[in-house]
Amino acid sequence: MANFAKPGGGPQFSVDVYQNEYLPEGGREVNAIVTVTARGGTASAGPGASAAVVLMVDCSGSMDYPPTKMRNARDATAAAVDTLRDGVLFGIVDGTHVAREVYPGGGRLAVADPTTRAQAKQALRRLGAGGGTAIGTWLRLADRLLAGADVSIRHGILLTDGRNEHESAAELKDTLEACAGRFTCDARGVGTDWEVKEVTGIASALLGTADIVADPARLTEDFTRIMESTMGKQVADVALRVWTPVGTRIRFVKQVAPTVEDLTDRRTEAGPRAGDYPTGSWGGESRDYHLCVEVPAAGLGQEMLAARVSLVAAGPDGSVQNLGAQGLVRAVWTDDMAASTSLNAQVAHYTGQAELAQAIREGLDLRKAGDMDGATAKLGRAVQLAGVSGNADTAKLLAKVVDVVDAPTGTVRLKAKVAEADEMTLETRSTKTVRVKK
Repeated sequence: MANFAKPGGGPQFSVDVYQNEYLPEGGREVNAIVTVTARGGTASAGPGASAAVVLMVDCSGSMDYPPTKMRNARDATAAAVDTLRDGVLFGIVDGTHVAREVYPGGGRLAVADPTTRAQAKQALRRLGAGGGTAIGTWLRLADRLLAGADVSIRHGILLTDGRNEHESAAELKDTLEACAGRFTCDARGVGTDWEVKEVTGIASALLGTADIVADPARLTEDFTRIMESTMGKQVADVALRVWTPVGTRIRFVKQVAPTVEDLTDRRTEAGPRAGDYPTGSWGGESRDYHLCVEVPAAGLGQEMLAARVSLVAAGPDGSVQNLGAQGLVRAVWTDDMAASTSLNAQVAHYTGQAELAQAIREGLDLRKAGDMDGATAKLGRAVQLAGVSGNADTAKLLAKVVDVVDAPTGTVRLKAKVAEADEMTLETRSTKTVRVKK
């Protein structure tokens, strides 16, 4: 394990590696769980303007059905504004089939203080529902506003209640590709008329969180929690840098806690045999990553360094700063069958968690497609995996979609009637994991 305290009052990072380094003769696959932890530091120690936030509020016509939904959205956004730390830059965007600046306007952001918070909440009272939905336009406006801010943390919060019907999927995809790496974004779907894959896709591309707020009355609680988390971020654009020796190949790099997120295809080259995998912004928190490396076959008794994992972050001038913390992944070939066949507890746990998320997604897709036998098999496997891993929250969500006959064997029956909110909640939260005790 290595530790590094980021200059300027930031947190101290550490890296821990959990693996079974022993391989049988001819073995080539090395798996490791890399735990990255940020401790200490104070988000409020530096200038408040170290962060900028843009809140994007869906104001399409459907937000008026029922009328309380629009009021709940205004109240939630006002609560988020109240949670802003003094000095943080912020703006509010009204999203329909176009994007419009609600506050402060003029292509700029306001500096949070008692006066600007009051002005922003006054502007929110004038928001009404009407028009369509083109989420890409909201994100592009947020990007323009955030790009002009001389800050390290750039963050968006996006709320929608409907499907992205006024732009194509390709247009939204292009927008997400353009915004990726420029700011992070939490996305929320309110009610049950929005598309889960759209909202989770936005959060995934922009390294934020996604969730459902089925009851609009819960929006204030959720927005306050999101903003509190955002105010706790202290280091932006942290990347997992993975170096591997000649002859090796990285099969995948995945975040596995607190959610499953495949980072493999997001690699950017960082010098000879090294690549960076983006992890977004960090406060005081801990996350787990699953690294799988293919190594050349070697003889018994030989050992090698399969990978070196370190942390880097973007500096204020655009340079890359090495955060110092690093961990080593090893490979040792042995004829001790007990050693080489023992599966590391952390690797086994998170392999099961990734399979759990996949089984839920596939099961729900099969259910929607009318393949009830296939859906039953997949969701039964999900129930089994949730029980084995101790993922009680996911088990409870699954129990709203299937009747569990026998959890250990994965024997279930599909419920004849499932509330739409329950199915959407299970799908949206399918990637949430529980951590293994280490």
